[in-house]
Amino acid sequence: MNPSNLVSLGALSSEDVWEILETARALKLEMRAGVRHDMLAGKTLGMIFQKPSLRTRVSFETGMSQLGGHAIYLGPSDIKLGQRETTEDIALNLSRYVDGIMARVFEHETIAGLAEHASVPVINGLCDMYHPCQGLADLLTVWEKKRSFDGLTLTFIGDGNNVAHSLIHGCAKVGMAFRMACPKGYEPNPTIVEAARKLGASVEIFNDPNEAASGADVLYTDVWVSMGQESDADSKQNAFEGFTIDEKLLTVAKRDAIILHCLPAHYDEEITYAASRSGGSAIFDQAENRLHAQKAVMALLMS
Repeated sequence: MNPSNLVSLGALSSEDVWEILETARALKLEMRAGVRHDMLAGKTLGMIFQKPSLRTRVSFETGMSQLGGHAIYLGPSDIKLGQRETTEDIALNLSRYVDGIMARVFEHETIAGLAEHASVPVINGLCDMYHPCQGLADLLTVWEKKRSFDGLTLTFIGDGNNVAHSLIHGCAKVGMAFRMACPKGYEPNPTIVEAARKLGASVEIFNDPNEAASGADVLYTDVWVSMGQESDADSKQNAFEGFTIDEKLLTVAKRDAIILHCLPAHYDEEITYAASRSGGSAIFDQAENRLHAQKAVMALLMS
């Protein structure tokens, strides 16, 4: 893996993405076969959390343990980025103590600042612009289920948020077509869309979920209101009416389409409970793959 950090999937080459996916797959299979890994023995990951999380914290902490290392949780009250101490000083201090930094933050500028000033690898656990670890887990899940990305179309139904941005990057790197359905005014960042298109990626934006889902191989959704945007809840509830993945929408996609959701889910809003438990659902395989994808990233960056 060429970059020294994981800030966004857009900064990786297609070769980098494939190296991560292949490493994740190998680590997953070997773990299930009882093989122990110690490539991060004696290494420590500092985990900065401005936002709480179930999957991010547990998958990174467990992943470090399974690779022979150790993780330290640093919650919002432990490190007040940019308040009690500058991002630069936090990066410089942590670099003297740990072998890698994972941060789940609000602003993308915080991740960029950590990566700029740290002398150890920095991994973006989530920011307002990107969610690269989730994107890698998503690609790993599709690859496992479909065996190839050739000719596939992934349809994301929801807000043009950090998950959507990382999916655009990820699909572009592996050659999978990306469609998105959202109400007008909730499109993804146009700079990200245009950059992907200039690389030859197929990126289409629709305002009709049925049109976007037609013949799709993958249907994906996320919560309409991201953490920190609770004040927009009422307006988004109204704007996104009709953008729910339900049993009716499943019939528009291909019969063997898989269903993804990065969780947590608000059932009967962005997805119905029945759709989430239908035969094509890979939501909890996807959640597990956060562990394996992140282990691959840590192994490649920190060993």
